[in-house]
Formats: sequence, structure tokens, C-alpha cells
Amino acid sequence: MRQAPGFWWHETPGPAARLLAPIGHVYGALSARRMARAGTRVPAPVVCVGNFSLGGTGKTPTALAVAVLLRDLGRRPAFLSRGYGGSLTGPVRVDPARHGAAQVGDEPLLLARAGPAFVARDRVAGAQTCLADGADVVVMDDGLQNPGLAKDLSIAVFDGAVGLGNGRAFPAGPLRAPAAAQWPRIHAALVIGEGAPGARILAEARARGLPALRGRLVPDPAAAAALAGRPVLAFAGIGRPQKFFASLREIGAEIRETRAFPDHHAFTAAEVAGLVADAARANLLLVTTEKDRVRLPDDLPVATLPVVLALDEPEALAALLRRLRPLPGP
Repeated sequence: MRQAPGFWWHETPGPAARLLAPIGHVYGALSARRMARAGTRVPAPVVCVGNFSLGGTGKTPTALAVAVLLRDLGRRPAFLSRGYGGSLTGPVRVDPARHGAAQVGDEPLLLARAGPAFVARDRVAGAQTCLADGADVVVMDDGLQNPGLAKDLSIAVFDGAVGLGNGRAFPAGPLRAPAAAQWPRIHAALVIGEGAPGARILAEARARGLPALRGRLVPDPAAAAALAGRPVLAFAGIGRPQKFFASLREIGAEIRETRAFPDHHAFTAAEVAGLVADAARANLLLVTTEKDRVRLPDDLPVATLPVVLALDEPEALAALLRRLRPLPGP
């Protein structure tokens, strides 16, 4: 996806959104119809961590947090991803020693550091492969709008700073389908970060009788300390690069220059060389996100700022996970 246009995040739709509204209505109607299809149920429960909109909201940190809670409950989770941006159709287990982002996508490489992770364009086949590998719970990173695999628990993740944006379906806005078609498909809403748009999401969730969860992304303390006070050239190819830049400022990094790239951007050799040259010219430290790092050459001198999800009430999410059905016995 190209970098999200700014008008998506204005709550009052502007001229561009209104111009694209007819296309958005068609796209949204088709997406809603697709979401309404019945999915295939596999023997083990499926937890889907998705979002209503295009771009990043914190799904991968949430999927990692879900897996931690599941392990604490004695379950054996495995991650399942489409592998966006990767060439392999799968099902295949991700091996960071053998695979790169060009083969499996960027998020699966991060997930594979924490546990078994599989990529599969066919989500049902992917889930079956997870179970054959020994998992008793499948944790989907994204896939809320994909009807192929039936979900036992769907958690929609929202960025508190922008919420639903202008509330329009792509390309008039950021939504993958109309919000009215997506709310009935989820079992809980999680808002990450502060902001009035996020507060409205939580209020809507409560009004619908859904668990309304809140959390924040917390930087790794050691990485934050190493970057504090350092002059940096920050770059990111994520849904909202500005969110990463704001995180760097919050930990005290001195941002001298920034470069924003589209989400899941495949960096070219020329772009990498340009970043290195620009940083060297101004005596700056290159810094990027963990997701971007896996799409860059291994020998590139670049710092990262890892983040983890800190839930305000972890027990509220744990309670939802406790209700998941067990894997049937032999």
C-alpha cells in the first residue's frame, strides 16, 4: 500500500474523500458481502487480531501479547499470517535463519522470534498446518476481513490517535469495510494510545456490549536509554511513520531528519545507500522500527526501538482467552 493520504485521518471528510466516495461505497459493499460468508472451522480455537482500517494499529505487538497470555494459561499457540509482501504462498513455517522478508513478509519474521509462526495465503490450510505442528490455539495476525477461516475470538485493534479516521471505506478513507459491517464481527475492541478518537471507539464498544480494552506501546528500556540524547535520522515504512517519530521524541532522541516510506516498503539498494550517506553527512545515527529492520541488509548499521504492548488490564484479555474451547482429545 502506498503511504496513507492525510485526508483519511480528518474526521470531517474533505473534498478528496467526497470525490472518492462512490468508489468507496462499491469497495465497502463488496468487502462487507465477503466478510458475511461463513468460514471453515478447524478443531482448535482461532484468535484473530485484526483492525478495521488499512495500515498499522499495533496488531503484531497485540498478537505477541496474546501468545504470552495463552502460554501463561497452559496453551500452545502458533501464529498464522498471510505473509503480506512475501513470495511464498505456504503453508510454510517461518525460519528466520532461512527466510527473509522477501519470502515471508516482515511481521512473520518478528512473530517467529517469539514462537512457531506460519505463513499461508490459504488460511484454513495454514491453521491445519499449525495444528499438525503441535499448536492447540491459532493466533492470526490480521485477517479480520478474510472469511475463509472461522474465528472463535476476534479482537479489533485501533490507534487511539486516529480511530476510524474519516469513517469512509477505501479509497475515500482508511476502512477496509464499512464500520457497521465490521462491528458485529468482533468480540472485543482494543485501543492503543491516547486520543479522543480512541475514547469514542471504547464508548462505542461498551454501547455494543463488547469488552473495551486499552493499552499502550512501551519502548524497550535499554534501547530507549541508548537513543536518549542521540542525534538521529529516523526513517520508517509503516502505516503511520509519524507515530514512530513521536515515540523517539518521547524517549529523548534528538530527531534531526526523518524519512517516511510506504507501509511494508521494500527498500532498494539506492535508498539504503542514500540513507547511509545522509546520516554520515550530518553525523547522525540511523534508527528505524523492528519491522523495517527485517527488510534491510543485515550488515546495515542502524539502531531500532523495539516496543511491547502494555495492557491497562491484562486480566480482562486473559478472561476472554480462558473461555476458548479446548482442542478435542484423540
